[in-house]
Amino acid sequence: MTALYIFLRLSVIGVLIAQFLNGNYENVFLCVLTLVLFTLPALLERQLRIDLPDTLEVIILLFIYAAEILGEIRAYYTHITHWDTMLHTINGFLCAAIGFCLVDLLNRHERISVKLSPFYMAVVAFCFSMTVGVLWEFFEWSMDMFLGYDMQKDHIQTYLASVSLDPTNSNHVVMVKNIADTILVFKDGTQQSLGLGGYLDPGLYDTMKDLFVNFIGAVVFSVIGFFFVKSRGKGRFAKRFIPRVLMDNEVPPTETE
Repeated sequence: MTALYIFLRLSVIGVLIAQFLNGNYENVFLCVLTLVLFTLPALLERQLRIDLPDTLEVIILLFIYAAEILGEIRAYYTHITHWDTMLHTINGFLCAAIGFCLVDLLNRHERISVKLSPFYMAVVAFCFSMTVGVLWEFFEWSMDMFLGYDMQKDHIQTYLASVSLDPTNSNHVVMVKNIADTILVFKDGTQQSLGLGGYLDPGLYDTMKDLFVNFIGAVVFSVIGFFFVKSRGKGRFAKRFIPRVLMDNEVPPTETE
């Protein structure tokens, strides 16, 4: 675990230096952000008084590295199909783990008389993950709308269904099939063919796909959490992903190193 952490930090620092020398200061910021995010597991352990299993902590660190360094700086989002889909699925899983842990803190705290059923805890973890996923899509839309980014990646479609194309304004759906290209018409009358082989959808399919795979990740962890609470920690597999709440006389591992 320590070796992986050191390797990832050194790798990010190496990328940071290279990006600085090349004058890519936006990527330098991403590297700094990555180094800050690497402290997230230790911060969660201290603030929530929990012990993150090594498997879960490795997933968190690799997720951060894959999203910021490989995805953004190395452009894996563009060059590798479904890279974004994979990360959104993992994000749903991780956020459900955080949501589950927050509820488990209440459920197992000696000073708080709250006893929640395994099903209720699984539902809360799922809802927490989906809420984070929706808020992230709000963020992507805001960056695209107000700052001109393209965080919501475009999607090429060969058909279009719309009531706006109904000449009678009767709310009837008009289906347009076999769309072969997208043509831009500018104010001066000039036109530009994009040669895309279809209709350019600016973000809707990407948003819905991201939310769907976030849903899958959230469901997977919620099921794991349900059976973990049901058996109260007897399953070896679930223990690899469920944070452990520390007793009052225990110290988070990061503080003992």
